[in-house]
Amino acid sequence: MYNLIVGATGGSIHRSRMLEFTSEDATQFAESSPRYQRLLTLPTLLMPELNDTSEPPYARVGKIDEITLESGTTVAFRFRANDAVAAIQSDRIAELTSELGVDSWELDRTHWAVKNVDLYDAVLTRESGPGSESAALSIPTHLARERDLVAVMMPFAGFDHVYDAIRSAAADAGLRCLRADDIWESHNIMDDVLSLIWRAQIVVSDLTGKNSNVFYETGIAHTLGRHVVPLARTLADVPFDLQSIRTLEYLPNTEGLEALRSALTRRLRTLAMSG
Repeated sequence: MYNLIVGATGGSIHRSRMLEFTSEDATQFAESSPRYQRLLTLPTLLMPELNDTSEPPYARVGKIDEITLESGTTVAFRFRANDAVAAIQSDRIAELTSELGVDSWELDRTHWAVKNVDLYDAVLTRESGPGSESAALSIPTHLARERDLVAVMMPFAGFDHVYDAIRSAAADAGLRCLRADDIWESHNIMDDVLSLIWRAQIVVSDLTGKNSNVFYETGIAHTLGRHVVPLARTLADVPFDLQSIRTLEYLPNTEGLEALRSALTRRLRTLAMSG
C-alpha cells in the first residue's frame, strides 16, 4: 500500500477529501487506528494537481512523519521526501496511472487516497531500472518480492535465542524468515540487508538496546512500504516516531520467548493474509 496525496503540497487537506478513491480494505486499514496514524507506516507519493501551473510539476516519494487533526475539519501532515529517489515529473506519473492503481482524472483533484499497490515497485523500477543507484543506497528493484519471506533486523550478539523464537513464529504462520547473516550474496553486508528488506513482505525489527543499525534498517523498511513488526524488551527502547505502531514487548527467558512466539505468530498470520 501507499499514500497518494494530490494537491495538498502545503501540508494540510480538508478532512472530507481523506480516503477518496480508496478501496474498502485500504479504508479499513487507514481507519483502524486513531487519527489515521497507520498511514505513517506507508510510503507516500506527494504531487500537485496535474494541471496546476502555480507549482513545480514534480512528484516526490517519501513518507509522512506526523498527522494531526486541526479544528475537526483539517488534516495536517508533515511529509519528508526520500532523497534516494529523485523528483519525478508529474507528466511521468500520469503515464504510470495503471501501474499506480490510479484513474487519470484523480490527478486533477486534491485528495488523499490509499492504494493497494507497491509504490516502489510501480515507480522506482520504471524510473531507474535494475539496481537503482543513489548516493547512499543501491535498492535491488530487479529482484522479485517473496510473499512468504520475513526479514529480521536485530543485533547479532546475544540475540540468537530471540531469533530462534522469531523463526519458530514464522514457521508456525506458514512463513520463513532470514536475517542478514543467513545470506552472503554480496561483499558489502548492507547490500545483503537491502536485498533482504526489498524481497520481504514483512520485516520484524528488534529495537532492544536502541541499536542504530536496526533503527536505520527499520527506517528503510518503512520507506519501502514493508509491514514492520517492532519488538523490544522494554518500550523505553522504542523511538517516538514508532510509538504509534504496536510493539511486542518480551522477556528474554523461556516463558517470555514462548509468549513472544505465540503473539508474533498471530501477528504474522494477520499480516500475511492482508497481503
